[in-house]
Amino acid sequence: MNKRIFRVLEFDKIIQMLSEQAASSLGKKRTMQIQPATELEAVERLQAETDEAASIIRLRGGIPLGGIHDIGASVKRAVIGGILNANECLDIASTIYGGKNLKHFVEELEDLELPIIRALVEQLVSLSDLERHIKNAIDDHGRVMDGASDRLRGIRTKIRTNESRVREKLESYTRSKSKMLSDSIITIRNDRYVLPVKQEYRGAIGGIVHDQSSSGQTLFMEPQAVVDMNNQLQEARAQEKAEVERILKEISMRVAEDEAILLANIEILGQIDFIAARAKLGAVMRCSMPKMNDQGIIHLKQARHPLIDPDEVVANDIDLGEDYSTIVITGPNTGGKTVTIKTIGLCTLMAQSGLQVPALDGGEMAVFTDVFADIGDEQSIEQSLSTFSSHMVNIVDILQQVDHQSLVLFDELGAGTDPQEGAALAMSILDETIKRGASVVATTHYPELKAYGFNRERVVNASVEFDVETLKPTYRLLIGVPGRSNAFEISRRLGLKESVIESAKELIGTDSKSVENMIASLETSRRQAEQDYETARTQLEQAEALKQDLEKQWQEFDAKRERLYQKAEEKAAKAVERAREEAEEIVSSLRTMKNQASVKEHEIIEARKRLEDASPELAKKGAKSAPKSKESQQLMPGDEVLLLTLGQKGTVVEKVSDKEYLLQIGIMKIKAKRKDVEFVKRQDTLKEKPVATVKGSAYHVSTELDLRGERYEDALRRVEKYVDDALLAGYPQVSIIHGKGTGALRTGVQEFAKRHRAVKNHRSGGMSEGGTGVTVLEFQ
Repeated sequence: MNKRIFRVLEFDKIIQMLSEQAASSLGKKRTMQIQPATELEAVERLQAETDEAASIIRLRGGIPLGGIHDIGASVKRAVIGGILNANECLDIASTIYGGKNLKHFVEELEDLELPIIRALVEQLVSLSDLERHIKNAIDDHGRVMDGASDRLRGIRTKIRTNESRVREKLESYTRSKSKMLSDSIITIRNDRYVLPVKQEYRGAIGGIVHDQSSSGQTLFMEPQAVVDMNNQLQEARAQEKAEVERILKEISMRVAEDEAILLANIEILGQIDFIAARAKLGAVMRCSMPKMNDQGIIHLKQARHPLIDPDEVVANDIDLGEDYSTIVITGPNTGGKTVTIKTIGLCTLMAQSGLQVPALDGGEMAVFTDVFADIGDEQSIEQSLSTFSSHMVNIVDILQQVDHQSLVLFDELGAGTDPQEGAALAMSILDETIKRGASVVATTHYPELKAYGFNRERVVNASVEFDVETLKPTYRLLIGVPGRSNAFEISRRLGLKESVIESAKELIGTDSKSVENMIASLETSRRQAEQDYETARTQLEQAEALKQDLEKQWQEFDAKRERLYQKAEEKAAKAVERAREEAEEIVSSLRTMKNQASVKEHEIIEARKRLEDASPELAKKGAKSAPKSKESQQLMPGDEVLLLTLGQKGTVVEKVSDKEYLLQIGIMKIKAKRKDVEFVKRQDTLKEKPVATVKGSAYHVSTELDLRGERYEDALRRVEKYVDDALLAGYPQVSIIHGKGTGALRTGVQEFAKRHRAVKNHRSGGMSEGGTGVTVLEFQ
C-alpha cells in the first residue's frame, strides 16, 4: 500500500498514538513499522489478536509486560565474543523474568478463550537457570556482588582491609599535623588516598604530589608512609577488576549459548506487546472490532473520526458496497464533507492494520489492496503547479493504478478550474473509476453532480446537513439526500431584502429549481421517517418492557406452583410413611397370632400386598400418569375426580382441551393434564346445568372463564370463543377472571367487551366477585 496515503489521511498520527501505548521498546519498534494487511485471512487474524487482548484488558485491567527490554543487540554481541556489562546482563535477566511472569498470567486465564495469545505464550522458554545465575552475580543496581565467586569475595575483603589501614594512617596525620593541612580530611586523587597539605609544609610531610588547588596554596599529597599501602590497594583493585570481567565474560558466554531461545522470546514478547498496544488504543478511542469482508462492504454505526475529541465529534452511520459502491457527497464548505471521507479512509487503514475502529459494535469493514486519496490543497511550489494541476497529477496517478479492489477518496473533485468544465471532468473521472469496479467516495459542491446519483447505477447522493436557523452545519451525513445550496435561506436570515431574493430566484434555471424542490421534498420525507422511527422505537421498548414483566410474573407463578407441589408431596409422603408403619404393625400382629388362629403365611403376604397397593402414588418431577384405560374416559363439568399429583379430590369446572381440564379443589382452581386426573363419580345435578343445543351438539359452559397464567393473545382468543358459547347457552352475564398483574390482560378484555355487539355492559367485579381481578360481562 502506498506510503503517501498515511500522510494524506493522517494515519501517521494514529501510529504515533499507538506507539505511546506500547510497554517496551520491542513493542514501540513494531508499532512504528505497522503496515495494513491486504489479505482477508491476515486481517481477520490481526483483528482476532486485538480482540483477545481487549478481552484481557476489559476483564483483568491489563497485560503484565513490565521489565521487558530489547536485548537483541546485547545477545548478538555476546555471540561474537563481546563481554556484556552488568546492566546489559540485568536487562537480559529482567526480560527472562518478564516472559515467565506473562506466561504464568496467561495460564491463569482459564475462563477466557485466547487461542492466539495462548499459542504465542506457550512458545516462550523460561531460562530460569540463566536468570538465576545473573541474579546471583549482579545486584539490582548493576554491581557485581561479592558472592559472585570466592575469589572476588577474598579480593574485596583484602581491598577493605587495605583501605582501612590507609585511612587509619592518614587519620593519624590529620590529628598530629592538622596545622600543616588546609583541611583535616582525607580525599582521593588518581584513585589514591591523599591529604590536602599547605604549600609551605610540603617538605615537612614528604611524599608524592598528585594534584594542587587552583590557587596553588594547597597540594594533594600522598605521604611516603602510605605509598606502599596505596600500591597494595591498587593491586587488589586491579585483581578485582579482572575477576569482575571474568565473571561477566562467563555470563556472556552463557547468554551466547541461549542465543536462539532469547531472540525467539523477545520476538514473541514484542508481538504480544504490539497486540496489547492495539487493544489499549482501542479502549482509549472507545473502538469496537469490525467484521471483515473482501466484498467491498462497509457498514459502520455511529462512526467517529479517530483524531477528533470523542466528546465533540459528530458520529455518522456509513454504508457502502451493498446497494451502491459510490457515494457523492455535496454540501457547503466547512460542513464536514472532508472529515467524513477521512473517517472512511482512516477506519479502513486501521481495520486492515489490526486496530479496532471508532464505531458501535456490529460494524463491518472491507479489505482493499490499495487506498487512494486526493484530499486538500497539495499545490506544489517546486513544480510550479497550480492547485488544479496538482490535483490532476494525483488523479492521473490514481487512475493508472486503481482496480476493483481499491478504495478511492476524492475531495472537491474537479475544483480549481471553470465550474462547467470542472463538473464535466468530475463526472467523467467518476465514470472511469466506477467502470474499474473501485469503491468511491467523492465530495463536491458542483450543482451538476447533485443529479449524478440518479442517473448512474450503484451510485448514491449524500450530503452534510446544514441548520438554516442557526446558520451552522450539524456535520450529520445524510445518505440518499443531495445537499442544498441554502443560499436564499441564509441570505434571508441575514437580512437581505425579499425583493432581491425573489429577483435572484427568477434568474436561476428551471432545472435548478426542480433539483432544489426535489431535495427539499427528500429532506421533508427524511424528517418524517425519522419521527416515525422514533415512535416505532418507543413502542417497541414499551412492548419489550411489558413482555419482560409478563415473563417475570409467569416465572414467579411457576415457581410458586412448584413450591405448592413440593409441599403437597412432602405432606403426602408423611401420610404414606404413617400408613406403611401401621401396615407393618398389622402384619406383625397377624404373625404373632399365627399359632393361635388358622391364618396362612400366603394370606399374610397377600394382605400386605393389598395394603401396599392401597398406598397413594406420589408425583415427582412429571407425576405418574393415571391408567391408560381411564384416559379415554371423557370428563364433564361437575364430575368428581381425584388429582393424582396432589392426592386431593375436586370437581371438573370445564374442559380446556382434549388433554387438559380446569379443576376446582377447595378454594383453588388448577389446570391439570388428563393423565393426572382419575374419574370418581358423576353428580346427578349436572342435568340441571344450562345446556344450549346447536345443530344437535350440546354445549356445557361454565359461568366463569379463568385466564390467569395465559399469554395475552391466547387469552383473547379464548375470550372470543367463550362469549360465543355463553351466548348460545343463554347466560345473561358471565365473569372473566384475569387477575390483577400489570393490568394488560384486564385492559384487553375490556377493550374486547367494548367492541363486541352482544355485550351490553361490562364492569369490574364487586368485593365478593374478585374485585379488579374479574370483569363481569352483561349480554343484551
